[in-house]
Amino acid sequence: MQNISLMFQSATLKLTVWYLLGILVLNIIFSVMVYNSATGEIEARFEVIETRISQDTALLEQTAFDFERVRDRQMQEAKANIVTMLLYANIAILGFASVAAYAWARRTLQPIEAAHEAQTRFTSDASHELRTPLTVMKAELELILKDKKATKQDYQQVLTSNLEEVNRLSNLSTTLLLLAKLEYSKLEWRRFNITEPLDVAIRSLGERAERIDITAVKKIPTIEANPASITELVLVLLDNALKYSPPHSRVVLSIKRKGRTNVEISVTNTGKGISDSQLPHIFRRFYRAEDSRNQHADISYGLGLPIAKKIVELHHGELTASSQPDVFTKFTVRLPLSQTRSV
Repeated sequence: MQNISLMFQSATLKLTVWYLLGILVLNIIFSVMVYNSATGEIEARFEVIETRISQDTALLEQTAFDFERVRDRQMQEAKANIVTMLLYANIAILGFASVAAYAWARRTLQPIEAAHEAQTRFTSDASHELRTPLTVMKAELELILKDKKATKQDYQQVLTSNLEEVNRLSNLSTTLLLLAKLEYSKLEWRRFNITEPLDVAIRSLGERAERIDITAVKKIPTIEANPASITELVLVLLDNALKYSPPHSRVVLSIKRKGRTNVEISVTNTGKGISDSQLPHIFRRFYRAEDSRNQHADISYGLGLPIAKKIVELHHGELTASSQPDVFTKFTVRLPLSQTRSV
């Protein structure tokens, strides 16, 4: 991690130098233009004066005024003053530009650095989640192979346990592939009634769908979105609500129009809820509160909500969460009715 920090620091300094070189070139070009313009204006004024003096021949005959010598001396002094002013101005500009260029370079690289840190953290967390079931499988297999008195039933138990771990790995890999697809794929939009993907998601829950109560406005709006992604979004939120609520409690799915350009979908459940300290982190990949981690270790990887968040972002919408511990938890999705207006 230290090497990565040094790499970005070095890249920031290099980018700062390139910015300064660009500013220096512009300064030189601008200074030359100012110098040429100023000296040209002075020469033009001297030519006007010389013309007027030459017309007064009587004055030239009576005085020994050497106009050319005076003009040359004044031009040299004027050019020296212009060069000095431009030099001081360039030094001041470069001093200010150095600070501005470094800040600009930091700002330019900050999204890349943040993305790299997020990718590193994601890789580390994914490796941990993959290593856990593999460690369990390895330990069970080594133990059964060393047991000379192991029976057929013992082998069957180990194979059954290993199959469960393989299913966990399969589910995790499928989820990781979905996240990768959401990161790099471009969704296709079409217009449809918002209840269509909601019905598909509810049917996918099987018997657990009996715990869901639906409240909706009479006139359901059509929406321009990606149906498969909206189905996945609602399925994640409903599954999360059912998973972290008492077995026989009710989960409320609400649909309503929000203003003229948005539709709002909310999922509310009762139960232990989410503390204020946990709320800012729940959309982070692989994040699970310690109590939920222990209680639902076999069914949760902490990837559902990040997937939901990414789907909402791709639809130019907003996903928020609110909770009162031991009372309720509510997730609210606000989506634009038209993607054309959102882009």
